[in-house]
Amino acid sequence: MNFEIYIDYAIRIGVSFICGFCLGIERKSRQHSVGIRTLVLISISSCLLSILSVYMAEAFNVDGDPTRIAAGVASGIGFIGGGAIMRYGLNIRGLTTAAIIFTASAVGLACGAALYVPALLTMLALAVVLFIMNRLEKKIFPAAKSKLFTISFAGTAIPKEILSKIMLSYGFIIHDMNIEYNKDKNQTTLVFTTKTPDRLNLVDFINEIEKLDKLVNFKLDDKVAD
Repeated sequence: MNFEIYIDYAIRIGVSFICGFCLGIERKSRQHSVGIRTLVLISISSCLLSILSVYMAEAFNVDGDPTRIAAGVASGIGFIGGGAIMRYGLNIRGLTTAAIIFTASAVGLACGAALYVPALLTMLALAVVLFIMNRLEKKIFPAAKSKLFTISFAGTAIPKEILSKIMLSYGFIIHDMNIEYNKDKNQTTLVFTTKTPDRLNLVDFINEIEKLDKLVNFKLDDKVAD
């Protein structure tokens, strides 16, 4: 028996395990549902399929293209990635997780083909994207979450300019505004579609809003109105 080849296979699966484990730690540290076990399984299973693809090309005289196994993995893993993408009200979450799932599969395939250097470079690039670029993106574009800000006033005299200044001072980006007047209650309601910062100081924001004249009520959430 050729034990060297089995040692080689063990190294390939071991490296893919470590890569999947690192990706799983990153996702779990951000409280995402796709965590360590999922990404490790994706990485090592893709590695195994890559080994199988290479083995079939070397051991069997086949007319077909054994690399179709790797192509099938790349297309099939999209179903798992699609399951990680979910919509919460106005916001869509899971896009980065879906991309990491696809990357874990690609890294596993690379490890299965003994392409350790490309796999390592990919992991380094991922580290830059997930840690450094993530902070840079939040610094350049602090307003990240889509929310509806609904506020009602008595009568039609609305302090719109003061309200806009308060929202802008807390980092709100206003995309759209709708207005509704209820004649029976003599109330005017404004509905803003906005982007809000991740670290919005809600307590101070509420204290500023409640000082507005003729305020009836207000609501800030990310739910689509029925």
